[in-house]
Amino acid sequence: MLNTTGRSKVRFETEEIHTAVGQGVPRQHRGEIWKFLSEQYLLRQEVPSNKPPNNDTPYKELLKQLTSQQHAILIDLGRTFPTHPYFSAQLGAGQLSLYNLLKAYSLLDPEVGYCQGLSFVAGVLLLHMCEEDAFHMLRFLMYDMGLRKQYRPDMIILQIQMYQLSRLLHDYHRELYTHLEQYEIGPSLYAAPWFLTAFASHFPLGFVARVFDMLFLQGSEVIFKVALSLLGSHKPLILQHDNLESIVEFIKTTLPNLGLVQMEKTINQVSEMDISKQLQAYEVEYHVLQDELLDGPSTLSQSQRVAQLEKTNGSLRQQNLDLLEDVQVAHAKIRWLETRVDSMVNREAELQSEVKTLQQERTELQQTVSNLRDLLSSLGINSPCPDQENLTNTSYNQ
Repeated sequence: MLNTTGRSKVRFETEEIHTAVGQGVPRQHRGEIWKFLSEQYLLRQEVPSNKPPNNDTPYKELLKQLTSQQHAILIDLGRTFPTHPYFSAQLGAGQLSLYNLLKAYSLLDPEVGYCQGLSFVAGVLLLHMCEEDAFHMLRFLMYDMGLRKQYRPDMIILQIQMYQLSRLLHDYHRELYTHLEQYEIGPSLYAAPWFLTAFASHFPLGFVARVFDMLFLQGSEVIFKVALSLLGSHKPLILQHDNLESIVEFIKTTLPNLGLVQMEKTINQVSEMDISKQLQAYEVEYHVLQDELLDGPSTLSQSQRVAQLEKTNGSLRQQNLDLLEDVQVAHAKIRWLETRVDSMVNREAELQSEVKTLQQERTELQQTVSNLRDLLSSLGINSPCPDQENLTNTSYNQ
């Protein structure tokens, strides 16, 4: 399929594509496969998606312009995959490419500009394709798949997504939903970074790549499916925790440590889910509830209600910032632990070398003693030398 002539205009069977992606995507071809999946996604769309005003501006031309988002982007460069070799060097090749990509997008989409979390999405793309291709794929994800709505300054779409996820939990995992509600734990306490970074800020990159495979294949509802599958598969463990702090800590730090079997199980569940109708119904439900709240009797003026909404939006932004800060602290701790492990491994190697040297010295001494015994025996002299067992013990006792 990848080598088909004029493939951007050839529509392949959906089932055939799903089967191929389900069998696994080779890492060395992942970038090209994502581009192919984006082409197929566009061919299946009956209504053209919205395009940015300067959609036709070449990537290199955007890089020549100045952005008001420069400071915010620079701050987040060091927070994005800080332990990955490609991004770890300050202003190294990876960070420079990430800066260019985020700068170009902020100029392409002035309304969104730059939002925390976007750097992780861009970083994943850069790990699998060149800078300019990554820009085109980021534009595709944001505009054609509609991810940009959740990054808008008002954050309303993110609030709707949190409501939709809560309703999905209610319908698919009622016991877990009740347990979380008991401790007033809503999705905004743990799931906002999952949506804003497509799981890239907390989960292993191998798993994140598989999530992106499905994202390019099925669209943005994959984020809901993955979240629902992860929470459901960890339900027994979550139910064991009986306070807000331990539950949130488990979901934020323990749950992301997936093994390969759990990763593939999650991806397989995502492939089989169909939640499109529920998501549409829950979005309508959210708007109806909001209208009832606004139209109902209230002692608050319109300006006060607006202030309340702005406060809620600000709270969501702060939660997102706090969670990303937590990730940064966790990565720093991981780096410290890795350094300790390296030091211990080096010390172990030194000790093994010393043991090997001592064993060699013991063998040589034993051989010397044996030679002396033979020499003394040939001369008819009784051996005054210690036996080899005592020599061995003496060698180690020293």
